[in-house]
Amino acid sequence: MPSGTAEVQVRPGVEADLTALTALYNHYVCETPITFDTEPFTPKERRPWLLSHPEDGPHRLRVAADADSQEILGYATSGPYRAKPAYATSVETTVYVAPGAGGRGIGSLLYTSLFDALAAEDLHRAYAAVAQPNEASARLHARFGFRHVGTYREVGRKFGRYWDVAWYEKPL
Repeated sequence: MPSGTAEVQVRPGVEADLTALTALYNHYVCETPITFDTEPFTPKERRPWLLSHPEDGPHRLRVAADADSQEILGYATSGPYRAKPAYATSVETTVYVAPGAGGRGIGSLLYTSLFDALAAEDLHRAYAAVAQPNEASARLHARFGFRHVGTYREVGRKFGRYWDVAWYEKPL
């Protein structure tokens, strides 16, 4: 069920969002160390990712869109933490906000919607990996009850340098 403010609607992601979601993600691929992907994707390449987030179940995709124009302002996902069966009650969550849409509470709207959607699922923990430094993401995760559990030092190399990744966890 869609939710949000008069300005922003938060809803499940659908196939019609694929091109805009791909463009948003590619911004982070090409311009930031926030994701450790290093090559941009085509919508066709991102389609399996989109389809891995149905409207129900533990792996969700929530999209924030401008209520009038339907421009994608960001998205949040929950996905598998690890592939082995014993990890099935854990998810990894993430939020991406469109360039220029930061500071409007989009990340909070997305996480509120995501965690509301996950409340009825058989889940025990959510994890988030945050490339460092990223104070805005650390504050967002703290607001949602995540606590820092450790940092992998220089775990990823992008843009000719190594980056640390802080890990956060939240009981569900």
